[in-house]
Amino acid sequence: MTITDTSPDSTVRAPAAANASAEQTWTPRLWGVLAVLCAVLFLDGLDVSMVGVALPSIGTELGLSTTSLQWIVNGYVLGYGGLLLLGGRTADLLGRRRVFLAALAVFAIASLVGGLVNDGTLLIATRFVKGLAAAFTAPTALSILTTTFHEGPARNRALSVFSVFGASGYSSGLILGGLLTSFGWRWTFLTPVPLAVLALVAGLALIPRDKPAAGGGHDLLGAVTLTGGMLIAVYTVVSAPDRGWLDPVTLGSVVLAAALLTAFFVTENKVRHPLIRLGILRIGSIVRANLSIVALFGSYLSFQFMMTLYLQDVLRWSPLKMAMALLPAGLIVAFGSPFVGRLIDRYGTPRLIISSMTSLSLGYGWFLATAGNAPHYAFTILPTMLLLGGGFAFGFSSIMAQATDGIDDSEQGLASGLVQTSGQVGAALVLAVVTALVAGGTAAGGDGFGEFHPGVNLVSAVAVVGLVLNLIPLLNRYRSKHA
Repeated sequence: MTITDTSPDSTVRAPAAANASAEQTWTPRLWGVLAVLCAVLFLDGLDVSMVGVALPSIGTELGLSTTSLQWIVNGYVLGYGGLLLLGGRTADLLGRRRVFLAALAVFAIASLVGGLVNDGTLLIATRFVKGLAAAFTAPTALSILTTTFHEGPARNRALSVFSVFGASGYSSGLILGGLLTSFGWRWTFLTPVPLAVLALVAGLALIPRDKPAAGGGHDLLGAVTLTGGMLIAVYTVVSAPDRGWLDPVTLGSVVLAAALLTAFFVTENKVRHPLIRLGILRIGSIVRANLSIVALFGSYLSFQFMMTLYLQDVLRWSPLKMAMALLPAGLIVAFGSPFVGRLIDRYGTPRLIISSMTSLSLGYGWFLATAGNAPHYAFTILPTMLLLGGGFAFGFSSIMAQATDGIDDSEQGLASGLVQTSGQVGAALVLAVVTALVAGGTAAGGDGFGEFHPGVNLVSAVAVVGLVLNLIPLLNRYRSKHA
């Protein structure tokens, strides 16, 4: 089947096009709204990187294996990705401001509880709940942004600023996580609490009230089948190496996951108010954006997970030293993202996404070519971090812009939720496979970096597939012009 870039629904692009032509004045109130949205993205980046730095310390204190540790990451990611679409749709139906503030409150409470528990299973459960809360704050924040700022230069500029705060949160989390873990890993869970409360108060004061949609409904069956299918699929990939791929439990899990995901797509074609209007998937640029975010998040998050364990558990680096080693990537994103909006205006999203995937592929390729059994920081790790930072800086804003361009305001929550779901669920699946490969390398007696080598091979392949995916339409257009 050929995917085209035109939608059969002519009403989808008309309102957005009208907004693009209108000039927009950036008032202090408008800046204030953007600041609140950026603060929440900052918190998300801060939380992810701080917890990543703390993983080895958590594993040591609570006695968790590598497989269990990845659930601290994937518990959050799956809660996040599994309900992002429902979160975006809920924001469209009940009002973006109401949903955003309620979810932010739950996020703060889950952070507090996570810093107080003493059991690994309970810790993973709090991470899942926190992910559920983020599933409502993230798409709602993005849909508030995309409906507040007109499509075109204003929105591209706002998305660039938005990306800067995500990168700044990630970079700050690396440093702060390294410092706080020295006093105890629990501080990495407790620190976001007061910041979330401040963002909540500011949001109450600054975000304007909006009216819920006049009609519509929730697709709870779709949400249950999608979340259940993703959870079981990831659990199967993680547990299969220990049980065996032909074990009855593994085979049963594969069948159940496939049945739930099939039921999801069947449901979306039949319910009156689907979680995903499948017609949106006929727009080629949106499909490519969603697949590109899988390549970006899946490879980047998995590589960070491996480097965190390798530098601390194998090389015995301190949490702070490890954080500083990974910091250049975050700094590149923080300082490079403000310029991406202008580049999107000048060159368009396809070329920037190709540049992103090229930079990621080169970064992982350089690491594989030079790492050996003991990677040297200046020769191997630092160049890799610079290339990955450049790839993320070019990719995130460009993919988000491409995923929401031309979509009517009434479906901005759907579009933003869809692309973020793709990123989170894709990252969870890639990380699950990477974890299985790392665990297999450990069981086989891999020494030094050897046990992580298969995982880096996989993330390299994911990035290359993302590059090829975006090159194909460009090459097709070139052939058409010169035919």
